[in-house]
Amino acid sequence: MELSDSPQIDFNFPGWPETIFTLTRRGDLSYAWAHSAMVEILSARANEMEMSAFLAALRTKGETIEEMSAFADSMLSFATKVDFEGEVVDTCGTGGDKKGTINVSTTAALILAGAGVTVCKHGGRASSSLSGSADVLEHLGVVIDLGPAGVAKCMEEAKIGFCFAPTFHPAMANVSSVRRGLKIPTVFNFLGPLVNPALAKRQLVGISDPGIAESMVGVLERIGSHSAMVVYGDDGLDEVTTTGNSHIIQLTRDEAGKVSLERYDFDPKSVGIKRAKLEDLTGGDAKYNAGALVSILEGNQGARRDIAVLNAACALVVAGAAKDIEDGLDLADRSISSGGAKRALEQLIETSTRMANPISGR
Repeated sequence: MELSDSPQIDFNFPGWPETIFTLTRRGDLSYAWAHSAMVEILSARANEMEMSAFLAALRTKGETIEEMSAFADSMLSFATKVDFEGEVVDTCGTGGDKKGTINVSTTAALILAGAGVTVCKHGGRASSSLSGSADVLEHLGVVIDLGPAGVAKCMEEAKIGFCFAPTFHPAMANVSSVRRGLKIPTVFNFLGPLVNPALAKRQLVGISDPGIAESMVGVLERIGSHSAMVVYGDDGLDEVTTTGNSHIIQLTRDEAGKVSLERYDFDPKSVGIKRAKLEDLTGGDAKYNAGALVSILEGNQGARRDIAVLNAACALVVAGAAKDIEDGLDLADRSISSGGAKRALEQLIETSTRMANPISGR
């Protein structure tokens, strides 16, 4: 089911006591029930205690494909959309791995753009680390809170635009303090990759909780994804890691709409990447991570470049620009060595700054 085809909901929300009680008894919610619960939250009709209990009980039970699909549909019905013609890729992951690494998916997104792939990067500020995608891009000089027209212009001119989650999902302000107070990943972390404002149909999705992998793939299939990889590392990273093996579920939809799923373990040594130590990938605050990102785009070698290039390679496969990860590595390397990735960043800074003029962009 495409997100735009979500059914009309004819369901009377039974109230928070019954909903939370059902979850505490490990009962699953129907699509309509889950959809209506999210509408209550996004419409500011739930108080903080109700939202906290709901999110904690749901996380303890475990989210089903039906529930997550309903939540995603509901969130997108409240969201501001980016109107852009053509295929779009996103590298937004769930976050929440608490490993404090550099901004891998953001760096990979710029490498993709440098390779000529159009990216709509969806993200926000840090939650479990010192620097989220928004923090590092802002430090680099990117205007992060553009509206739809500004983001679309960045995608047109720089091959990459950034959708700042609070700008495109304003109703989420109703739950932000609850999420901060809980200090645990909630379903909203997992929903981030599923509610891209440009409705990206090609995605590399890193997850912090391996238990959500099958549900995430199931939701991606249900909402009409054309191609996706759901990935996590043995080391707990929500990326394709270079410290050991990664687990990948790859979704491919053919022209007839038939979906195939492939599950496999990936060893970076199989494509000539040297194993790293987790401390080699450690990041810091926005200033530190911005420096690391620029260093990679300028061609400096090392473990940080390796993990960024590897994740870009996987995203290039998802984008349909590379036939396999090894081919993707070649394209990603060329994006850096040719200067394309750095030019994409420079153009993103220039275009976003120009579009920040209230008359032209926001």
